[in-house]
Amino acid sequence: MKRSPLSFSWLSLFLAAPLCAAELAKPIPMVEPGHSMNGEAFNEGPRQAAVLMEGTGKVEFPITTSNAMAAKFFNQGVGQLHGFWYFEAERSFRQVAALDPQCAIAYWGMAMSNINNEKRAGDFIKKAVALKEKASRREQLWIDAWAAYYAENKADDRNRRGALVKALEELSFEFPDDIEAKAYLVFQVWDNKEHGIALPSRQSLDALAQQVLAVNPMHPGMNHYLIHLWNSGGSDKHAVPSAALCGQSAPAIAHMWHMPGHTFTGLKRFADAAWQQEASARVDHANMIASRILPDQIHNFAHNNAWLIQDLRYIGRVHDGVDLAKNMMELPRIGSRSGKSYELGRDELLNTLLQFELWDELAALDGTMYLAPLPAPLDDIRRRQAIGLAWLHKGDFTKAQSQLDALKKMVGECRAQRIAAADEAEKKAVKENKPEAEIAAAIGKAMRASSRQIDVATSAIAELEATRAVLDKKPEDARKILTTVTDIPSDRMARLRFDLGETDAALALARDAAKAEEQKVHPLANYIGLLWESGKQKEALAEFEKLRPLSAQLDLTVPVFARLAPLAAELKLPADWRIAASTPADSGIRPDLNTLGPFRWHPSPAPAWTLPENSWSKISLADFKGRAVLVVFYLGKGCSHCMEQLNVFGPMTKAFADAGVSIVAVSTDSPEGLHWTFEKSKEATGFSFPIVSDESLLTFKAYRAFDDFEQIPLHGIFLVDANGLVRWQDIGYEPFRDGAWLLEESKRLLSFPASKGS
Repeated sequence: MKRSPLSFSWLSLFLAAPLCAAELAKPIPMVEPGHSMNGEAFNEGPRQAAVLMEGTGKVEFPITTSNAMAAKFFNQGVGQLHGFWYFEAERSFRQVAALDPQCAIAYWGMAMSNINNEKRAGDFIKKAVALKEKASRREQLWIDAWAAYYAENKADDRNRRGALVKALEELSFEFPDDIEAKAYLVFQVWDNKEHGIALPSRQSLDALAQQVLAVNPMHPGMNHYLIHLWNSGGSDKHAVPSAALCGQSAPAIAHMWHMPGHTFTGLKRFADAAWQQEASARVDHANMIASRILPDQIHNFAHNNAWLIQDLRYIGRVHDGVDLAKNMMELPRIGSRSGKSYELGRDELLNTLLQFELWDELAALDGTMYLAPLPAPLDDIRRRQAIGLAWLHKGDFTKAQSQLDALKKMVGECRAQRIAAADEAEKKAVKENKPEAEIAAAIGKAMRASSRQIDVATSAIAELEATRAVLDKKPEDARKILTTVTDIPSDRMARLRFDLGETDAALALARDAAKAEEQKVHPLANYIGLLWESGKQKEALAEFEKLRPLSAQLDLTVPVFARLAPLAAELKLPADWRIAASTPADSGIRPDLNTLGPFRWHPSPAPAWTLPENSWSKISLADFKGRAVLVVFYLGKGCSHCMEQLNVFGPMTKAFADAGVSIVAVSTDSPEGLHWTFEKSKEATGFSFPIVSDESLLTFKAYRAFDDFEQIPLHGIFLVDANGLVRWQDIGYEPFRDGAWLLEESKRLLSFPASKGS
């Protein structure tokens, strides 16, 4: 689609380097609707305006600009870089360029926001180089350092990284008051170590960091990088002072609350680690809800929340762990792939329910999306094993048997696949005249995947059958079966052995698990319970006194802790025998967690709209109240990719309707121009869903399907549930066209209870 010069955005004109007369005579470049006029690098990343935030870190990075707001946004972006909040950092630097298009260092910031995407980073640094003559000598050195690093004729990675360290050293010598140069020198030396370049002395790097902290004790980068430095060296005790200040130095950045969790986990201070991870989760949730972006767009979000659930298990906050794991599974996935949050949440849900013997909860989730069949065989084996154990312990042997039968069928299928894979590999190797050793190796490689599945499924079957034999009071059968179990956790095996009357073996297993998992409440509580039930009351009470200092957050209704009630009674303790927690003096000043954000993520309300379908009728979002609707924003009749998108969803209208989802499209065309879209339908009767006009683009802007920097509309598609909440979205320079995937994702998301999903 061609655009006239008037359709260029005000920003794209300013962002270009000064043009000579010959360049002005060149044809105006044409781009697809939704694509940036400034080049491919600008297609991705944040395309909505930044806002000044409180709490992104105290940073002073002087830049050449006459615009005071641009300087503030630049400092904000550098603070966000130090917190690895790259998505928002790029937004801040784009805002700098919007306010001062000739600010070269703004593009350096965009490059630094993309250190995990060398192509985009390289494109951004080229723009910085093109404008650097107007920058100060100091800024030029910053730009040149990374321009050399991202040069197309770059040397090998080790040399590039070494040159970057040298450039930062020279910058620090020439500008000794530039503490950001020293801060980035600390980061770069540590980062080089993470990429295989030896670090001779952590203490020397710590000493350099202390020079920065002497000037700015709350410098966000230093407190962040020192945690990484000492965590990777296995000396977490040296990072405790930084752990106490990291989140407080940049409280608006979730990752800065997360990082002390590394330190406290390394020191086995799991309650402190859980507090940090929860602070991070809450800040992330608040930011994502406010900015209306999908959770997995945030770097490290899924990793943090999965780690938080693990820490919650370690300290006994079992039901909170289950709740957060479910929330992770309820999150929208991105594109045509599973989201990290969904996968990690699913794993942690099973881990928690299984370890804490929550058989009622497991059974209740059987048949729901939380425990839906999984495509990966190993994952599905574990799912069936957990469900089978739950039904066995609830006494429903019929439902348990259905899981056993399914597992046995999987083993048979895997054995057939293994034979077929081996035959195919052998034929191929023989045909290629491979020597005998290579033929054997090819056969072994082909068989390994199926063999692993067979081993795991066989062990799962054995545990289920042994558990059934124990419940049926057939100890000899159970003992025989248990000889084939290879990977049952020690805590479950200890209880099985105890139920079989093998007290000494059970206690040995439980004791070893408690020692190996020091400071974690479950293995210790399991050992105490077995000691008590074995009649070893004195030993049980002694171990109980070790548990009490860790007991502040135990869910006492959970079986492994509920079994300890007789010990509390013996000691004349109240029914709630937990000891209240206290905040360690070296953990820093902690805000009320509720002030940081919600424990769970929830979707945001969809902006209301009423738009003309033609010259005499209108449609509004309210018309779909009580029913889910897919709202497709497209860029008018001249957008060929948009027509492809609509022709994907047109034939799927009934399939979506059967799933309880209506479809409506919103166009940039005028009401009179909508007929052109219908004429491009591949269906004889035109598109089977309504199309409305948003010629003013106000609704595009309300849904953030709009580039604030270039003032152009973007492609967008939103799943709005029956309660008016946006459950899934895709906004970008290309229209989303995987209708089959989105249909299944819509069914998945809408299957979750509204009270939980929101």
